Amino acid sequence: MNSRKTRLVLAIVAVAAILGYKAMRPKPDPNATASVHPAGPVEALKPVLFGKIAFTPCSLSSPMSKDTLDAQCARFEVPEDRSHPDGRKIQLNIAWLAPSGSGEKLPDPVFFIAGGPGQSAVDTYPGLDPVFKEVRKQRNVILIDQRGTGHSNLLSCDLDDDDAATANIPPAAPQAMAQAEATRCAAALGRKADLRFYTTTDAVADLDAVRAALGVAQVNLVGISYGTRVAQQYAMRHPAQTRSIVLDSVVPNTLGLGNIFARNLDDALTLQFALCSKDPVCKGKLGNPRAELDTLLTTLRTAPANVNYRDATSGEPKQGTLTADAVAGLVRMYAYMPLASGLLPKLIHEANAGHYEGLMALTKMMSGEMQDAMAMGMQMSVTCSEDADSMVARAEDAGTVLGNSLPSSMAAMCTVWPKGQVPADFHHALATNVPALLMEGEFDPVTPPRYGEQVVKSLPNGRLFVLKGQGHNVIGAGCMPKLFAQFIEKADAKSLDGRCLDTLGYAYPFTNFNGAEP
Repeated sequence: MNSRKTRLVLAIVAVAAILGYKAMRPKPDPNATASVHPAGPVEALKPVLFGKIAFTPCSLSSPMSKDTLDAQCARFEVPEDRSHPDGRKIQLNIAWLAPSGSGEKLPDPVFFIAGGPGQSAVDTYPGLDPVFKEVRKQRNVILIDQRGTGHSNLLSCDLDDDDAATANIPPAAPQAMAQAEATRCAAALGRKADLRFYTTTDAVADLDAVRAALGVAQVNLVGISYGTRVAQQYAMRHPAQTRSIVLDSVVPNTLGLGNIFARNLDDALTLQFALCSKDPVCKGKLGNPRAELDTLLTTLRTAPANVNYRDATSGEPKQGTLTADAVAGLVRMYAYMPLASGLLPKLIHEANAGHYEGLMALTKMMSGEMQDAMAMGMQMSVTCSEDADSMVARAEDAGTVLGNSLPSSMAAMCTVWPKGQVPADFHHALATNVPALLMEGEFDPVTPPRYGEQVVKSLPNGRLFVLKGQGHNVIGAGCMPKLFAQFIEKADAKSLDGRCLDTLGYAYPFTNFNGAEP
C-alpha cells in the first residue's frame, strides 16, 4: 500500500473505530449468503419458525476462538427505501441464539447492536458470548447485521493501490485524496445500493420490523459504542416496545461526531501516561511518555523513517516507511485497550532512540486489520447524513496527537457522499422512563465518562457505572457481566450492588518487554 493510501486508510479507520467494538475482525465474504456455517447436512437443516421468520441451524465462528456457537440463522427482507416499498429490497442477515437453560423461558429477547458504524453484529457477537451466559439461560438473543454491514448488503470500499482516482493528486493534499476516494467508492457502491438509505434511522426501522415479525411485544437493547446511538434512537421512536436498554461506551444523541476525536484522545492519554509519569521507576527508565510522543511525532513529520522490521503476522522480514500519521493512528487504537496501551511508553521511548521496528510492525498490523473491520461505505452514509455539520477544524486541536486531520478529511469526503434524511429531533437528548444501565471506562479515548454522565441525567430509571482503569467497551470487565445479567432480569439498575467493581485495577506500563516493574 503506498503512502497516500496509508494516510487515507488511517483517516477512515480512525473515524470508523471511533465508536466501534475494540476487537479487530476480518471482513466477511460479500458473496456468501450468511456469516455462518451450516450445522450439518443439507437434509438435516429443517426450518424452525420464530414468529413469522423461518430459521435454519447454523454455527457462528469467531476469529478470536476455535470454538463455534450453535445458532439459528435467517434472511429477512425489508425495503431499501420505505417510502417506495415496491422498490429494491435488502436481505437482512439474522442469527438467533435460543435460551440455554432448563428453567422458564422469558418472552422479551435481547437485541445486540454492534459498533462502528460499520461492524457486523453476527461477526462481533461470538467473542462476547461469555458476557451473555447468564442472560441466555432465560432469553433469546437476536443478532441483526445492520443494513450495509456483514451480510446485509455489505457496503465495503476496497482501497486499491493503483487507483486512478488519486494517481495525480500530490501527497500534500490529503483532503483532495479523501474526496477523490469517496467519489470512487460512492460510484461503485451506487450500483447496488442507494446510499441515502443506510442511516441509523433506517436501521431502527429495520430493528422494529424484525421485532414485529418475531411476534414479541418488547425487546431489551444492548448497544456498544455506536450501537448506543442506535439503541437510544430506537427507545425514542418505540418506547412501548423497549423493555430496557444497556449502553456500553455511550454516544449521546446530542453529540456531533465530527470534531470529538482529538481532544478525547489527548485527555485519555493524559490519564494513561500518568501511570508512568507518577511512578519513579517507569519515569526514570522511559521519561515523560507524552513529551516522548511529541518528540517522536515531530521527528517523523520532519523525516519519515525507513524501517526494516519483521511482519507481526507472518514473521517475514519487510521494509516500510514509518510516518507520524501511522504512529498517531496506532496510539489512538491502542488507547482503546489499557492493557495494550501499556506497551506504548516503551515502544515510543525505543523509537526515539532510533529503534523503530516495534512501532512499525504494529502500525502495519493495525492498519491492515482495521481496514477490513468496518463497512466503510455504510459508515460514510451514517456519519455524513447525521454528523456532517460538526466536521470542522478547531484551533485548540492543532497541537493534539491527531490534530484536525480527521474532521478535515471526513468533511471533504462528505461533500461528495449521498446523504439521507434524519428526523428533526434526531440530536435531542433521550428522555425516557425506560430502565437503562450505562457503563463507561475511566480511560476511554473516544466516549469518556462525561458522555455517560450527560445521558443519564435525562433517564430517571437509569444508572451509570464508571469502571476504573478501563478503556472502550467495558461490558466484559470484572463483575460487569454479573451486573448486566441482574439488570436484564429485573430491569432495575438502581438496585444493583456495584461494589464488586471496586476490585478493578490499573494496567501499569511496561518498563521492559517482559512487563511492568513488580
